Amino acid sequence: MEEPHNNISTCFSGAPVPREAIEALQRELVKLPQADNLITQHHFADGMYCRTLWRPAGTLIVGKVHKREHFYIVASGRVLVTTEEGVKELTGTTVVVSKPGTKRAVLALEDSTCLTVHRTDKTDLDAIEEDLIEYDGTALFDAGNRPITKTITNAEA
Repeated sequence: MEEPHNNISTCFSGAPVPREAIEALQRELVKLPQADNLITQHHFADGMYCRTLWRPAGTLIVGKVHKREHFYIVASGRVLVTTEEGVKELTGTTVVVSKPGTKRAVLALEDSTCLTVHRTDKTDLDAIEEDLIEYDGTALFDAGNRPITKTITNAEA
């Protein structure tokens, strides 16, 4: 078993980060305590959905894979983000066009607020996630960004 710090070092080394490395990091992070202090807000306007997520410094988030192009915005703070070109440090008021199929890891270097903006007429969070996000059976948070409680059966134990 790889140690989480090895996967973190791999993902944030500065080199381009393949999706497989981020998925390996996610598998290791599942074994650690999860953030319980994330503040998520949902906003809707004429065919748009905006998800705002505040996170404290030191929080590492591995995002879900989006099916469609959308905006990823760092509204405040400073984060390290894995990209196809390598790791980038982004600061408040940075806007990125996120391509479909992209999976990222984001490390907050300071308390930070990040947003995603999507085209959709839907307002139900579960319906939005089904429409915009690739299914991920290993996800630890639901569409509203609440922790998912997973029950282990005797057969799985």
